[in-house]
Amino acid sequence: MVKTLVVVGAGPGLGMGVARAFGRQGFQVGLIARTKEKLDALVGELAELGVTAAAFPADIRDRDALTSALTAARDRLGPIDVLEYSPSPTGPITHATQTTVDSVTAQWELQVLGAVTAVGQVLPEMLARGDGTLLLTTGVSSTVPAPFLANVGMAMAGLRNWAHTLHAELKPHGIHAGTVTIASGITPGGGEADPDAIGARYYSMYQQRSPAEEVIGDLDAFRSLVSRTGGSGAPATPISAGPPQRTSSP
Repeated sequence: MVKTLVVVGAGPGLGMGVARAFGRQGFQVGLIARTKEKLDALVGELAELGVTAAAFPADIRDRDALTSALTAARDRLGPIDVLEYSPSPTGPITHATQTTVDSVTAQWELQVLGAVTAVGQVLPEMLARGDGTLLLTTGVSSTVPAPFLANVGMAMAGLRNWAHTLHAELKPHGIHAGTVTIASGITPGGGEADPDAIGARYYSMYQQRSPAEEVIGDLDAFRSLVSRTGGSGAPATPISAGPPQRTSSP
């Protein structure tokens, strides 16, 4: 039976790296993001590789729209075997002292509430069949406090924490939940930071059903950067605030 991957927050970088990795292994792929034209282009790229794919446009912050997109993906492609969640941070990224309720809420709605919505939509069917994989992507700010990524880090840390609790609770039920921390810019041809290399790491997590967390990049290098800047300056080289879909990130 053909299996299905759905990427929520699909884009040309990380999202497509994951889509290609699973597609090459015979998976059908559903792509969810806000812009239909961009999704259609990604579906076309996958089709050229012989991968069956379909687009389901939705604003991830609109919980009803996200639920409807996941329902449409399930109706068209069949049961969702793997959910991968990796929207890029959008909106203002604030320093710690400049963080406001609005700036935190915007990131929380995207990273945490969107993930809770997506998981809540696919998990009941996974539990019913005793099988499934949930892969929730965060950025380096989920693990290393960085004042210049304060509002994103708050949301990412919450998502990372939840992913670990899901891992512990769902493992006895045959479901693997894991998180991937992206601590690097995503760059084609960039070794472990190449989108296809990253996609292969996601597929390995799916195959092995472990570990609870993978880290791509160098957390210590980011800690050093934060220390050198006194926590007050943006990084000079691309470091991931969150799961970037482009070749560089804020």
